[in-house]
Amino acid sequence: MKVLYTGSFDPITVGHMDIINRISRNFDEIVVTVFNNIEKKYWFDIEERCEMVRQATSHLNNVKVDFTEGLVVDYCEKNNIKLIVRGLRAVSDYEYELAISSINKHLNKDLETIFLVASSEYSFLSSSMVKDVAEHGGVFEDLVPEYVGQEIHKKLRRK
Repeated sequence: MKVLYTGSFDPITVGHMDIINRISRNFDEIVVTVFNNIEKKYWFDIEERCEMVRQATSHLNNVKVDFTEGLVVDYCEKNNIKLIVRGLRAVSDYEYELAISSINKHLNKDLETIFLVASSEYSFLSSSMVKDVAEHGGVFEDLVPEYVGQEIHKKLRRK
């Protein structure tokens, strides 16, 4: 079965990778799709984010990386995907993700969403926190895949 795992991945973290690694063991094909929300301001452009995800998932043969700016339901319909996997860190994630999955279900009754609870060691982790720590000179390298850490250092040198 093919599943979709979505996010903005600005940048991808070890928490995201934990979810991807876990679902890769249970599904035939994982499409990791970098979504571009025009209302968000990103550190990395969509091509950079896709490349970071490609590098981070290169060890997984059943992962494909893609991107889109449209609705998740439209992407799923075009790519024959019936199942979305979302990670949950806290109750606040659940409330947000429940609303998203409900609107997706309203728009496409055949589309299902399953939630995977974050491993406890990553339950605090978000891309925003990584950027905040990095901008303030903190140690962030253990929070992201190695390639991503290198890209963050490059970004900080350019600022």
